[in-house]
Amino acid sequence: MRSNLRFFKNSKSLPVDKFFYNVLYDKKFGYYNSKLPFGDKGDFITAPKISNLFSEMIGIWLVSTWENYGKPNSFKIVELGPGDGSLTKILLKVFEKFPEFNSIKDLYLFEKSILLRKLQKKNIDNKKVKWINNLDIIKKGPIIFFGNEFFDAIPIKQFKRSKKVLLEKYFEKKNSKILEVYKKASSKNKKVINSFKTLNNLKFIEYPMKGFFELKRIINKIIDLQGCLLLIDYGYLEPNNLNTLQSVMNHKKNPLLKNLGKADITSHVNFSLLNEFLKKNNLKVKKIISQREFLINMGIEKRAELVSKKMRFLDKSNIYLRLKRLLSPSLMGSLFKVSLSYNFKNNDYFGFK
Repeated sequence: MRSNLRFFKNSKSLPVDKFFYNVLYDKKFGYYNSKLPFGDKGDFITAPKISNLFSEMIGIWLVSTWENYGKPNSFKIVELGPGDGSLTKILLKVFEKFPEFNSIKDLYLFEKSILLRKLQKKNIDNKKVKWINNLDIIKKGPIIFFGNEFFDAIPIKQFKRSKKVLLEKYFEKKNSKILEVYKKASSKNKKVINSFKTLNNLKFIEYPMKGFFELKRIINKIIDLQGCLLLIDYGYLEPNNLNTLQSVMNHKKNPLLKNLGKADITSHVNFSLLNEFLKKNNLKVKKIISQREFLINMGIEKRAELVSKKMRFLDKSNIYLRLKRLLSPSLMGSLFKVSLSYNFKNNDYFGFK
């Protein structure tokens, strides 16, 4: 347990988001800088690893958006949190089938973890792909940002309302233990929380302060250069007063405060709050849809049928089992949502009404 206390650094107590930021991103002991989390030997598996068809649909969506924008001869694409590079690897193959698009697009991978950058560079052998951790180097648009399971990995703040008083949750070290404590929220945080209608009637509140800080930078780029943001993540539309923080290790649930730095910690995305934030910051938004709806709209079922035509029975079964995992309402199909926000004169986006 003492090794868990190192994430407090020089503090006796830390708010939830700052504590878990240290747990996930500490340069030496942080989860994303000390462990490879993906795949069967890791802690979890993402949609691009489940099926290449998922990544193909993203590729088709990106090309169709470029066409929707009038086929500009300068076009920037930024993948947020590229994981192990599996999605990017398939995107590059899709782009090769569209020579005009492929010759003018610039593809950037936004990644802060040094360890994951090394993994991505090992998996992606393409000199045209550029890695960045600062958006300021991008000066021209239009620009498309997209992220699969990007937002859930950014630590959140937690609050509760008690007798009309807003309290913020902290973790505090006492002897060799980590305790949960609540402290009166700062006037700044209170003002922020009260400014969102989505949060008005909640007794327990999760607020992605760090996530919205990152998002604000992205929004500024979209407003300056024109473009859009596509986010695919697991979450909910109706806030429900629940604590959604969760820890996963070896593909199984892990107690939240155990194995710190060795287990993944995420939270469910409040998509209603996300859309309210995007609107507040002058982006237009499409109605949130499920991953199932998005992928079917993109033609993933027809693509699976085409790919599997000449396959052996076992290989065909494998494709459809993976497709079921992506689309089934009881699996990823409904839990995962798709958000699209944009600043562009044409709002006709493939896959969205």
